[in-house]
Amino acid sequence: MDKNVSEWRNYIRQVTPYAPGEQPVGHSIIKLNTNENPYPPCKGVRDVLSSFDYEKLRKYPDPTVSELRSEIAKYYNLDMGNVFVGVGSDDVLAMCYMTFFNSDKPILFPDITYSFYDVWAEEFKVPYETKTLDDSFRIVKSDYYTDNGGIIIPNPNAPTGIAEDLDFFRDILDHNRNSVVIIDEAYVDFGATSAVALLNEYDNLIVVQTFSKSRSLAGSRIGFALSGSEIIKALHDVKYSFNSYTMDQLSIKLGIEAIRDEDYFRDNIDKIILTRNRTYDQFKFLGFDVYPSSANFLFVKPTGISAKELHAKLKKNNIYVRYFDKPRISEYLRITIGTDDEMDMLIMAIEESV
Repeated sequence: MDKNVSEWRNYIRQVTPYAPGEQPVGHSIIKLNTNENPYPPCKGVRDVLSSFDYEKLRKYPDPTVSELRSEIAKYYNLDMGNVFVGVGSDDVLAMCYMTFFNSDKPILFPDITYSFYDVWAEEFKVPYETKTLDDSFRIVKSDYYTDNGGIIIPNPNAPTGIAEDLDFFRDILDHNRNSVVIIDEAYVDFGATSAVALLNEYDNLIVVQTFSKSRSLAGSRIGFALSGSEIIKALHDVKYSFNSYTMDQLSIKLGIEAIRDEDYFRDNIDKIILTRNRTYDQFKFLGFDVYPSSANFLFVKPTGISAKELHAKLKKNNIYVRYFDKPRISEYLRITIGTDDEMDMLIMAIEESV
């Protein structure tokens, strides 16, 4: 073969992609592997879906997404200029990488964490270093006192569900006045304290959240960042240089209704926390190692059976949980909190497997 024919292959960007949880198709499946909310969205969302004027879809959406940004700003007592939205928090975080992580210094994040962080670093050619969690899977804040090109830390962390308090992040921010610090709060509503309260103190802080978990809209892909106006403007400049129309008209309307219905939001959160705490006790009764969680999942080490084997047995019974074949966590499962009935069926299946 003429070498010139295949020369273009030499210029393909080589990236190991992020591996999302399985999305099984079929009936009688208990899906506890992707941290989705087990309850449907609020009534306002359903009303929009039943009455949406499909004629609107022939026109482009508002590129500034001002209506949704205004509602988010109102909810957090901020100005609209403090809000950036994207197609899920993954899109928002990717924009943050492109916008702020452009120095020769490595960005820092934990070694056991959301596994998209290193994928983005490879994709955007950002140097990075991972910092080892301690023996209790907690972040060691002094590891982040070193010179760096930026920091990204989830709170609560995933897949552990462990959260840190505001003083913890205030200390990291005090040691990193010259770097952008991103707190990824995908699961914050399930028991952690949001760093939104620190935005007035630190102009280099970005707080990222999502509608996917606590507001039951994983299928609509709505994420947002909260920060100072200078940072938000920079994000918009990159977004408009990349793709002006990133959020569709229907998702905008759904997001507005989801954030307006505070009572439904709180009721769902309370139900999930109660189920999580009850399931935690059931795992302890079984003799499993399980970490106290501030998220909508539990991080569980089985007893009497390997995590890999239990994962496979549960899958044969149409129960899907998340297994990570990675150093230090290969003996653990991450299990999303479902309904009470789903968790009872999970525990029953586990009892039959061990």
